[in-house]
Amino acid sequence: MIDDLMHPSAYPETPEKVTLAQTHISTVFIGDEFVYKIKKPVSFGFLDFSTLEKRNYYCNKEVELNSRFSQDVYLGVYPVTFDGTKHAINGKGEVVDYAVKMRRLSDEDLMKSRFRKGTVTSEDIERIGEAIAAFHKISARSKEIDEFGNLDVVKFNTDENFQQTAEFVGNSISKEQYHGLKNWTDEFYKEHQELFAQRVKNGKIRDCHGDLHMEHICLTDPIVIFDCIEFNDRFRYSDTVSDIAFLLMDLEFNSGERLSEQLCKAYLTRAGEKDDDLIYHLINFYKVYRAYVRGKVTSFILKDSAVPDDKKIEARDTAQRYFALAHSYISE
Repeated sequence: MIDDLMHPSAYPETPEKVTLAQTHISTVFIGDEFVYKIKKPVSFGFLDFSTLEKRNYYCNKEVELNSRFSQDVYLGVYPVTFDGTKHAINGKGEVVDYAVKMRRLSDEDLMKSRFRKGTVTSEDIERIGEAIAAFHKISARSKEIDEFGNLDVVKFNTDENFQQTAEFVGNSISKEQYHGLKNWTDEFYKEHQELFAQRVKNGKIRDCHGDLHMEHICLTDPIVIFDCIEFNDRFRYSDTVSDIAFLLMDLEFNSGERLSEQLCKAYLTRAGEKDDDLIYHLINFYKVYRAYVRGKVTSFILKDSAVPDDKKIEARDTAQRYFALAHSYISE
């Protein structure tokens, strides 16, 4: 299927060129003006794309959820067909998979690209902080969503992370890092039990983005945010500062500490958060969590038979850096 979909003739638009990108859960085909994303038939416990019906459901969910903050980017869900000879998007024959169709955003406008060039300005950071705070203020809240802010649910998430990374100890994460982070996390829960309950009471548990890092922000006017978590409500229903902590961590992972500090201040002001030690302790907790999650999902690439060896070596190195960053937050 991948080989067939690398041909421009497989698409209704017949692009001049198609390039391929892979993540641990998606295969992405990038054309001239449009992008098609197909979910891999994988199941990780926290995510299940194992059947055609589930992939169709989550493709539609992805379009629905991302339309909250990028209305003209997600264009619908299209079948991947096979006519007995070749695969195509919305072609003839049997439907064998589904693809989310997106308008291709300019690579140069991505926050990640601008950051690498050193052209992310203070004004950009203020705009980003304002956009995220504004989204959080209007994002959905309910009794069901509030439950996801309770300590036992947050702890379930972190416990799951440690369970799912145990097999990578000695590979992408060291024994010292693994046990140090696990023990620190457990101690944080003991010392700050009331904090989690207070955040729920204050209405800070919302239907957030869940995967908010630089690659998912486009510095256009207005700012476009895309590619939120659609596959598990548990990862999207969270404390709003967990959402912003992901982006702060991503900046720091890329040596953007100054911009991270500025963004944190801009967000807290616009979100109406108290600028006190307690909020910074909570943000640090969630930066540890977010760095660990990135280390985990990058480690999953090591088990993907479709990924070549050189990419696996690159993934291992990246995962090691994420776990090292997570550990640095508890060592300060």
